[in-house]
Amino acid sequence: MDFDFSDDQLALRDAVARWVEKAYAFERRRGIVAAGGFDRGVWQEMAELGLTGLTVPADDGGLGYGAVEAMVVMEALGGGLVLEPLAQALIAARLLATGADAATRSAWLPRLASGEALIALAHQERRARYRLDVCDAQATPRAEGGHALSGLKNLVPAGDQADAFLVSARLDGALALFLVPRGEGVAVRGYGTQDGGRAADVQFDRAAAVRVWEDGLAALELAQDVGIAALAAYAVGVMDRTLAVTVDYLNTRKQFGVPIASFQALRHRVADMKMQLELARSMSYYASLKLDAPADERRRALSRAKVQLGQSMRFVGQQAVQLHGGIGVTDEYIVSHCFKTLTQLEMTWGDTLHHLGEVSARMQDTAGVFA
Repeated sequence: MDFDFSDDQLALRDAVARWVEKAYAFERRRGIVAAGGFDRGVWQEMAELGLTGLTVPADDGGLGYGAVEAMVVMEALGGGLVLEPLAQALIAARLLATGADAATRSAWLPRLASGEALIALAHQERRARYRLDVCDAQATPRAEGGHALSGLKNLVPAGDQADAFLVSARLDGALALFLVPRGEGVAVRGYGTQDGGRAADVQFDRAAAVRVWEDGLAALELAQDVGIAALAAYAVGVMDRTLAVTVDYLNTRKQFGVPIASFQALRHRVADMKMQLELARSMSYYASLKLDAPADERRRALSRAKVQLGQSMRFVGQQAVQLHGGIGVTDEYIVSHCFKTLTQLEMTWGDTLHHLGEVSARMQDTAGVFA
């Protein structure tokens, strides 16, 4: 299998990396964190680069790229610890393009591609514990058409900045997915997250909703898998940056008159970090390449990827802090932000233990985990 990127993919990666280097320096990121964790100006800059419409079909105003291009972009954004949730645009584009009717697509996909609208997935509820089929939110038909949706959703990424929500709710007992514009009947309580970003609890009270997927569980499984693939690539970028900063520190910090990078025990630790990074990178490729596979195969593959990513993120983050010492947990130094980001990513879309259980449940008796 050819794992070399095409010229277009390399150009895309380099363009995003240059923007991160020049326009999203660490000091700007710290300023965004201090201001609340989301900058609409940055979102518009990303839209001008075409990133918010990266996977929106060309007929709907986007670039029409696929999973590999999304992976390339997310890895570059991870290198800058970019807070603005591009993964939500990737999820919304996939769900709307494959499930919504023509009117809904034409109303929202061009706005998503242009950066005018941020659409966030709102599916988590307090007692779900990573289970997608646990949902207390309810939708009922309206006499004038459409549906009225009521319920509480938690930890909605950038929920207080979103212009619309993709919300899971039960309709006549069956799980479905609805598009709910922000407006009457939608109350939002925003807060900061541990990695410096934003999330919100969103209360829906008979909010106007349009059904976009009849099979809500299939929609949420697809959304989760797109999210895991994006997270995997982003995490690889964060770990790449973490390792580079750690190596630079070891080559700079001196003890007994020599750089501590000359100590064999520390070199072995760095080698282990590099090994975990490359394991994660290979599973990130695997995750993105499996996004268009049949649902059962896709679900198995993405859970396997999340298990390895979780193990790698925890190891790389912890080793970076250990190798830095006290400076590794100070807010003024980037490694502490890398560590917090990796810790939160490990728990996003299901932690390592949850996905290990998913892998175990889906193992085939004849071929094992690598079937």
